[in-house]
Amino acid sequence: MNDIKRLTNQEANKENNQLEKLQKTPKFFANIFSDHNTTYKIAKSFYEKYTDFIGSFHLLPDFLIIGAARAGSTSLYEGLKMHPNVFGARIKETYFFDADFHRGANWYKRFFPSKWQKFKIVNIHKKKFLTGEASPHYISYPHAPKRVFNLIPSIKLIAILRNPVDRAYSQYQSRVSAGTEPLSFDNAIKKEDMRLKNELKKMEEDENYIHNNFFRYSYLHHGIYVDGLRKWMKIFPKNQFLILKAEEFYQKPATIFESIQKFLGLPKFHPANYAHYNLEKRHEISTTTRNFLREFFKPYNEELYKFLGRDFGWER
Repeated sequence: MNDIKRLTNQEANKENNQLEKLQKTPKFFANIFSDHNTTYKIAKSFYEKYTDFIGSFHLLPDFLIIGAARAGSTSLYEGLKMHPNVFGARIKETYFFDADFHRGANWYKRFFPSKWQKFKIVNIHKKKFLTGEASPHYISYPHAPKRVFNLIPSIKLIAILRNPVDRAYSQYQSRVSAGTEPLSFDNAIKKEDMRLKNELKKMEEDENYIHNNFFRYSYLHHGIYVDGLRKWMKIFPKNQFLILKAEEFYQKPATIFESIQKFLGLPKFHPANYAHYNLEKRHEISTTTRNFLREFFKPYNEELYKFLGRDFGWER
């Protein structure tokens, strides 16, 4: 089976290289035709129609990892891709159901394997075939649930949740590393409401409105998991969800992957090792700040435990 997947991946890589060239085409057109607006519009229209045509030959995902950000979604996704029956998207995070939904389903489908790839694996090699992606902001984006349901109502949904105190600080560290966070952690938390300026409310009221600050600086909001999961489970039945605890994933990855394989209907497979991605350097949060965050998240965590019928045991 690994030989089959390797050959299929070689074909996919060739196809992906062609698609990556296509993705650069709009910029190419823009540079050449910057002084010829009408010509650029014609070329852009042709490109969009061509890529829409290409997308029609590709698949929609069988599963989504919807979050949470900085909770282990990358390690989880990369681990899943090691399974011989899982064929991942060209990139882990497509941002389709939040930022790029306006581009259309065929634009989205281009990120996934072709229908021909699946046909060969399922009908010729008689093997199971699954594909999926992991965009961890979906859990918090208010319009993602209905968009996903309208396009893929039977999809399997996976969420991995981390102690929101540690998750908030991890997100802060990633923003500092990216050069987009000039504030101290304490100040960033204190000024979160001011920085976001009701961005969530604006997004809820206007489906076409989206702002990067909401995703960059929501250290607190992104840790209120119960709000996001309520929106998702209002639309999807609970049996389409697998909710994982990040701390258990780090400690017992083999056990967690077994539960994922069962959830997705995959045959058992154990990779030689389980890699962890995006590990930040360990810096302790000050006692004062941790106590503040513990008290802030406590009522939301209790709501989450009650809603899911499961106690995650964070920050007792």
